[in-house]
Amino acid sequence: MNRFRPFVLAFTVLAAALLAYGLWTLPKPQPADAQGFSAERVVRDLEVISKEHHSVAHPQERARVREYLVQRLEDLGADTVSLFRYDSLTSPKDRPFVYTFDAVDVLAEFPPQNPSEDDTYLMFVAHYDSRYAQIMPKDTVWSYGAADDGYGVGVTLETLAQLLKERGQWNQGVKVLFTDAEEVGMMGMKAIWENDRQVFDNVGLIINIEARGPFGPALLFEACPGNEKVMKLYADAAKYKYTYSLTTVVYGFMPNFTDFTIVKDYIPGLNFSTIADVNHYHTDLDNFSNVNPKSIQHYGEQILPVAKAYVTGEEYGDRDYLRSEKDATNFSVPALGLFNFSKLGYMVLNAVACLLFLLLFGLEGVRGRIKASKVFKVSVAVLFIGIGVLAFGELVAYLCSLAAGAGFKPFGIVQGVGFDNAAMIITTVVMAVVAVLVYVMLRKRAIRQVSGSMRASAAVNAASRNAYNTMYGTLALMFVLTVALLLAIGENLMFLIPLACVTVAMILYHLTSLKLWLVLATGLILLHAFSFLYALAMALTIGAYGAVAMLAFFDLMVIIPLADIYLLSTSKKK
Repeated sequence: MNRFRPFVLAFTVLAAALLAYGLWTLPKPQPADAQGFSAERVVRDLEVISKEHHSVAHPQERARVREYLVQRLEDLGADTVSLFRYDSLTSPKDRPFVYTFDAVDVLAEFPPQNPSEDDTYLMFVAHYDSRYAQIMPKDTVWSYGAADDGYGVGVTLETLAQLLKERGQWNQGVKVLFTDAEEVGMMGMKAIWENDRQVFDNVGLIINIEARGPFGPALLFEACPGNEKVMKLYADAAKYKYTYSLTTVVYGFMPNFTDFTIVKDYIPGLNFSTIADVNHYHTDLDNFSNVNPKSIQHYGEQILPVAKAYVTGEEYGDRDYLRSEKDATNFSVPALGLFNFSKLGYMVLNAVACLLFLLLFGLEGVRGRIKASKVFKVSVAVLFIGIGVLAFGELVAYLCSLAAGAGFKPFGIVQGVGFDNAAMIITTVVMAVVAVLVYVMLRKRAIRQVSGSMRASAAVNAASRNAYNTMYGTLALMFVLTVALLLAIGENLMFLIPLACVTVAMILYHLTSLKLWLVLATGLILLHAFSFLYALAMALTIGAYGAVAMLAFFDLMVIIPLADIYLLSTSKKK
């Protein structure tokens, strides 16, 4: 065994974790005197916006926030600031609290310097009301709306201020729509869409900004149907990209909605949000003391370049330019950026990866490195153990909910477990340790079975075969799941990425004898897994921890034998 390989492997795991969780990748918050987008200037707005509760149950406080926003828009030089009032609205009666209120939407217009009737506009959308009363396990609380949706309002104002510095280069105008009563069923957006739709007639792109918690990276979690051109704009312009097209699919099954829901089938658009932490979401913890400048800066680094590209690009003068009948498939990998594919391109990628895997699998069998019967047994074992891990993860979620006095919903949103993140991390680490220990035990058993051999290399060969059978057994299962998910929902990155990375790495290893390919594959899988599983856990909460744990287990059952092959000194030998 090369004495440096364990250190290289350990460094790879650590570097992947640091990169994935943003210690090296998230933008640094810019101070108030910065020339570009400044999170600190947004924080100044948030201090005012989140000073009081301002839900539909707080008309006077909400009016003060609205007056502040109108003044800010006027100070920025809006040509017009209009108020759209909708009287005596009633919130849905299927909720714990029912309110009757007046909703007032705020619309500001910033046309290009040489306006005409045919101008196209970019519209920013955010809501300025905070969450109404929320029943928690031990109390009923009210949100201050610092993140939800102070982040949306503040980021919009700062982005607009930066855009206006280059207004002379605009080919398109900008509209800002601050909606009211979003928290009670998007009633402000519904009202203006139903009664004053002319507001949207010349809008070619909508950027909706939300916040589901004050922490973590800002995720582009939803795009409009037919998003191929919109995603190309995002891919070409945005910095520090963070998105998965899978989240649009998952979000479609969730009971949450935003203002963007009302218009996304009619106007191209993008929907951004932080997704951590659910225990701050819609509660009194959504206050100014928990504002996170790093998260705010991440919004700006993505949204401002996209907005600038849109308002200055001549091609976007056609308000239908971003419309498409096709959807893009995409995913982010920390440090590597965004991988954006057309549907056809993604199908080709899948076909190439699957064909290469089948070729590699066949060659490994011919060379005697794997046995079909053992690979099949491993596949079945990993599948059933994975199902067991899923059930155990849901048991952990149930016990945590029980201990916190929170309502438990299997695979549903669970709020009120203050230690949920710690519980998920600790359980996953313990699972990883157990998986390594079990693998080592099975490895030793394979070596003992050849302990009587006269060949010195027999033990190494036995360990190598154990690693190959375990790895290819898991990959064979991932191959089946990759194909099944692609056919079912068109999304399969959680299985395609490890399958493709290991397949390519093993082919290159066999061609060059360089084990560097194996550690690179390990790093790529971990980069994706750390980031994606974090996003999944934060979005679905501890209620769906079983699914997160199962996916983590599948990744482990590829990474552990791959690492073993990397560490073995003569692992290529029969």
